Amino acid sequence: MTAMHDHVREYLRLRRALGFKLDWPGRILPQFADYLLTAGSSTITDELSIAWAQLPTGVHPVTWTHRLGVVRGFAKYMQAIDPATQIPPSGVFPGQGKRPDPYLFSEHDITSLLEATRTLKTPLRAATCHALFGLLAVSGVRISEALTLQRDGVDLDSGVLAITSAKSGPPRLVPLHPTATAALSEYADLRDRLRPRARASTFFISHRGTPLSKGPVREAFIQLTAAIGIRTATVKPRIHDLRHSFAVHCLLRWYRSGADVDGQMATLPTYLGHLNPAGTFWYLSAVPELMQLAAQRLQASTAAS
Repeated sequence: MTAMHDHVREYLRLRRALGFKLDWPGRILPQFADYLLTAGSSTITDELSIAWAQLPTGVHPVTWTHRLGVVRGFAKYMQAIDPATQIPPSGVFPGQGKRPDPYLFSEHDITSLLEATRTLKTPLRAATCHALFGLLAVSGVRISEALTLQRDGVDLDSGVLAITSAKSGPPRLVPLHPTATAALSEYADLRDRLRPRARASTFFISHRGTPLSKGPVREAFIQLTAAIGIRTATVKPRIHDLRHSFAVHCLLRWYRSGADVDGQMATLPTYLGHLNPAGTFWYLSAVPELMQLAAQRLQASTAAS
């Protein structure tokens, strides 16, 4: 057994502690460690990863894609431990795409984005985008859920959202911080003052008083992220990245504060509306710092036991 085999075992243990069975990765990652040992390498490289992924012959290329995808997840974990680790590229083989790399909004980015909404034409459009993007950043709700949020689904007295149009799964309640509730109350007052006879029953409305649609919201988001300098030819933040950033910052706060992350992770999927931990774990695995903190926590726990 090598150090790489030990890292494979710790990686699988970490992910299984988060609720994953990992039957297939649990079988093939030790084989990958064997391959590295035979190749005389103690570090994951693109060349070795791709060569190992193609070992099965007479199979559909999607099989190679799946094998390389398992290595990619492990390599992200290993890069936090061994900076020399190379994360193999995606799209090497035909057959399956990948999730786009997320843009992690900092607190400064979010503040700048919300301030920039004040420059949008018409007071109601500016106020709507300000309240909408702010809500996405502090609650983690999906843009589709926010746009279909009904007025009676926003309890401004209790500070709770009733999400009834979730992507999947049953309706859920999302509690809000008092500052978020205050901001939504301010928006609702302005909305009702400017469009007292609005035709929409949704909480967020267009400047014409109709239900807000995703197209104009996306156009405003692109305009604003370019104006504050975070959108470039190669960096293209998405509205969904506000949700991603919310989840990542929650996890970072828990790890940095020494909180019971295992206990909190049991609630975060429900809060975000995930039916299983897989969606939530992606937020963790996509950020090297989170993987490093998780590995350190697991190692400390193992040493203490």
